[in-house]
Amino acid sequence: MIPQATASIPVDLKSPGQVLACMGFIEAAEVLLGGVEAHFDWSEAQATFVLRADSDMSPFEVVLEFLAMAKISELTPIGYVEGGAADGDENGEEDASLSKAEDDEESDDDPGEVQGRATTPVFPSGEGNRNALPIQLVDDRRRLTVSHWADGSSRDDFKLYSGNRSANRIASQMLQGVREKPKKNQTIGDLKNRGLQQLWREHREALLKAPFDLVTPMGGSFNFDPRGAWTAIDAGYSPNTQKDGIAASPVVEILAAIGLEHARPHQYETRKVRYAVWGHPLPPMLGRAALAGADLKLPMRRFEFVLDLSGKNKVTTFAHEETQP
Repeated sequence: MIPQATASIPVDLKSPGQVLACMGFIEAAEVLLGGVEAHFDWSEAQATFVLRADSDMSPFEVVLEFLAMAKISELTPIGYVEGGAADGDENGEEDASLSKAEDDEESDDDPGEVQGRATTPVFPSGEGNRNALPIQLVDDRRRLTVSHWADGSSRDDFKLYSGNRSANRIASQMLQGVREKPKKNQTIGDLKNRGLQQLWREHREALLKAPFDLVTPMGGSFNFDPRGAWTAIDAGYSPNTQKDGIAASPVVEILAAIGLEHARPHQYETRKVRYAVWGHPLPPMLGRAALAGADLKLPMRRFEFVLDLSGKNKVTTFAHEETQP
């Protein structure tokens, strides 16, 4: 008989990023372990996310350890040419439209190690864009594809980041952290911002207990964690221009990206978004439908939030709960 493990973690139901990150745990555990069921429990003041999977150890630990060890590989379609029309280079329109702040973003940082690129016969859109290529997280022959930003279907791709940044680079920073450019006599630069890998090594027990609670200064991100959202008018100045790091969770950021692989919240008006959480154990397929607000005749709570604008980037904000009629 296959052993099953059940574990729970605290979650802020009004944080879209944390709820999407719970979906990320579901998707990752389904790929790595199988036999997944999950639900949210709001019977106490502190809501929790409960996850069960085929494993003899906590599914949260399995997923976090995988992410801490994973290497990143970009995926390209057959015949992909770097700098082609899909990249906006045919007439220079995309590059010319970049604001200076976006174009110069994190220019003092080491761009990081290029870990690989693979061609795939199955691609989520007609062409590949260099800043929105899918990625695979790979460790010990286990592979997890993350590609929602490249979705060419009729679904909203829910791509929030903009500017001259690639999904691969953002994911690398969320997992591996950000380093300064190497100084003289250095082979690698000093660590500037921690990623999931550093947090796993330094705060493993805290991550296992409450993985969304550990925040650290970050530069660019996927913009899913509302704790890291900012606009120049809110701060009184632009943290990006001043090279200030905004404290948020790289765990929330990378897991929310994974959570959008097969599910989307419902954007019912321009930059107005709804999502729901459910109170009865569901397999991944039904959990995806529940997130989008499908009426499954289960205990559910529904929330809505606004996607704010920060330059050309969209950023999540904290949600408020919808009142039931």
